Amino acid sequence: MEKKEHFFLKIYDLGIIKFGNFTLKSGIKSPIYIDFRPIASRPDLLIKLSDLLINETNFSDFELICGVPYAALPIATALSLRTNVPLIIKRKENKGYGTERMIEGIYKKGQNCFLIEDVITSGDSLLKTIIDLEKEGLIIKDIMSILDREQGGIENIKKRGYNIKTLFRIGDILNMLNKINLLKKKELHMIQLFFKKKIKNVQEKRLSYEEKRKKLNHPIGKKLIDISLEKKTNLIFSADIMYSNKILELVNSIGDIICGLKIHADIINDFSSSFITSLKKISLEKKFLLFEDRKLSDVGYTNYLQLHYGIHKISSWADIITVHLLSGKNSIQKLNIPCNMALITISEMSSHDRLSDDNYIRNVLNISIKNPKVIGTVAQRKVDDRLLLFSPGIHFSNNKNNKKKDYIHPRKAFEKNKTDFIIVGKAIYQSKNPVLEAEKYRKEAWNAYETKL
Repeated sequence: MEKKEHFFLKIYDLGIIKFGNFTLKSGIKSPIYIDFRPIASRPDLLIKLSDLLINETNFSDFELICGVPYAALPIATALSLRTNVPLIIKRKENKGYGTERMIEGIYKKGQNCFLIEDVITSGDSLLKTIIDLEKEGLIIKDIMSILDREQGGIENIKKRGYNIKTLFRIGDILNMLNKINLLKKKELHMIQLFFKKKIKNVQEKRLSYEEKRKKLNHPIGKKLIDISLEKKTNLIFSADIMYSNKILELVNSIGDIICGLKIHADIINDFSSSFITSLKKISLEKKFLLFEDRKLSDVGYTNYLQLHYGIHKISSWADIITVHLLSGKNSIQKLNIPCNMALITISEMSSHDRLSDDNYIRNVLNISIKNPKVIGTVAQRKVDDRLLLFSPGIHFSNNKNNKKKDYIHPRKAFEKNKTDFIIVGKAIYQSKNPVLEAEKYRKEAWNAYETKL
């Protein structure tokens, strides 16, 4: 720790920490600002920083190094020179000319890339870089932050399955500066209060439906949000029911409460075109979308046939269909989907013993973001804001004793996972009063959404 303290005092003299009133990228007002860019003008300190990083990590495990733009780029460059691990450069934006590439350098799909961030606050900018690198087929598992502001960023990244370390923590730095009388007690107290108070705010922030709508390009995604805002509901009813008359009876009674109806056409014993005609009529009258939960998971051509042919002819009536990506991105690229129909991918199911790991989930999310027909994904965690998040396994009771399924309370889905829509089935259709029960879930979920804005 003595080496690290000595090094930090050296860079502190460069003015990397400033005290006052600052507006951070997130819009938060902060009494402290940390900027590592002055180190780029001191090659000797860049070398010392690289050596500290080398002591923390075994770089023989990596094929590439990348720095989060822009402050971490000189640090990544120096580290590349010290370790002889090739450097790639991530742009902040596409310039619209030349190669129009977001990632510069020589690399190939499947290579293991070490990622460096200078300062981590919420982790949002770091996550954007991760997404862009993974889009190129690079593997991101290990990340190093030079300084952690201790405002939820490290935890945010770890929750998504990445290994992240930090060289310094703001609390330790402030204590060290205080010991050698570089901080006034009043200033230290004010800063400590700020960090305690702001951790909660960073973690609670979410986009409104209006903000999320701007990020969506598909008309069905926009339509779903419009319905939700008009009816003040983010409840999707999952009718896992085998008889058409029972489904029609239920949706007739709760249609005004929901924004979407999810069915499994292949489990309906008396499925018919007249059933679909009646269902479409109700959905138009009561304003909700129809989800066919087929979970297409075959190769592309078979998925295409299942979507357009057979007795169900899903593409002729469904607004949305769910798909697995076990067969890869090509399985959903040539489905010839109508313009008024969208896809929802399955990243993570609510079953307790699901086999999907973090790497698989990241791959599904990356494919989802790049496919213009995909409006969102089913998952049990927060996802990129360019996707709508649909949360299954919702139940007021949590049902912790149920070993087959992980149930979560609707409030937790919005607070922890920042979900956009909850999917509720048995809790409604097995209740004595489905209308009353559906209204309870609608009210709880809508209040949870509004509370977290």
